[in-house]
Amino acid sequence: MQKTRSWRSKLDDAKDLPKVVKIPPRMRARWGSGTLVIPAPLEVDSIMKRIPRGKLITINEIRARLARKHGATIGCPITTGIFAWIAANAAKEAEDLGKKRVTPYWRTLKSGGEINPKYPGGIELQSRLLAREGHTVIHRGSRAFVTDYTSRVVTDR
Repeated sequence: MQKTRSWRSKLDDAKDLPKVVKIPPRMRARWGSGTLVIPAPLEVDSIMKRIPRGKLITINEIRARLARKHGATIGCPITTGIFAWIAANAAKEAEDLGKKRVTPYWRTLKSGGEINPKYPGGIELQSRLLAREGHTVIHRGSRAFVTDYTSRVVTDR
């Protein structure tokens, strides 16, 4: 029987990443031509780690930072999202093991200021953590959004 790998080991597993490739044909209709950076998981975690209390970042801003860093047209939307999810779970895993300072994954939002329900604790825990930092969360059906998130997003520009 194979042992399940820890979230931390998944975060540390860079394989042959990062790498910059041409945008594949199947993605060109939406993203255009040019190059795409496929980041290493720790690069995504590093950006998420640097978001200070009371501030936010979106996955799209993380992708933009990665693209600038690597001189690419865009950051990969698929792997960046997956690696943010891995970073979030690695942070929760570390917290469960008693670590006090972990990646503040709840400060990373989807586009439009939406809370990612796939992150640890779901919308409920993240809403509480964000409210503790002064953010207002509104619920629309099964989704939740941080109001006025754009004024609190940290950009590199």
